[in-house]
Amino acid sequence: MSMSDPLGDMLTRIRNAQRARHSVCLAPASKLRANVLNVLKREGYIRGFAAEEVRPGVANLRIELKYNEGEPVIKEISRVSKPGRRVYAKIKELPRVYAGLGISILSTPRGVMSDAEARAANVGGEVLCRVF
Repeated sequence: MSMSDPLGDMLTRIRNAQRARHSVCLAPASKLRANVLNVLKREGYIRGFAAEEVRPGVANLRIELKYNEGEPVIKEISRVSKPGRRVYAKIKELPRVYAGLGISILSTPRGVMSDAEARAANVGGEVLCRVF
């Protein structure tokens, strides 16, 4: 069966795994998911991730979750732009998450990046999710 929101599915898997205090989470692999995980790793929200081949042509992303003194580093992770309602932001309208303590992840013409990187590159785009 096809999935209507693959990125939302991955974010939910991460949210559920952290609530259950798992150290590793698995999600089907795709380029968009890998790019979002790359931003989360750069910003320090996850330890890392790796692609694992299940069988020829099918891969999973193995996501290593991060904890600080037993508490999950990601306190809140939510999808902003959904398949039924896309949310775009210009450079001056980029949302700040908790007054700059969290990040928004954007899909821009220059690739997937955090809101701080988008401000530095002076580009706007589709707001994929917000993380705190």
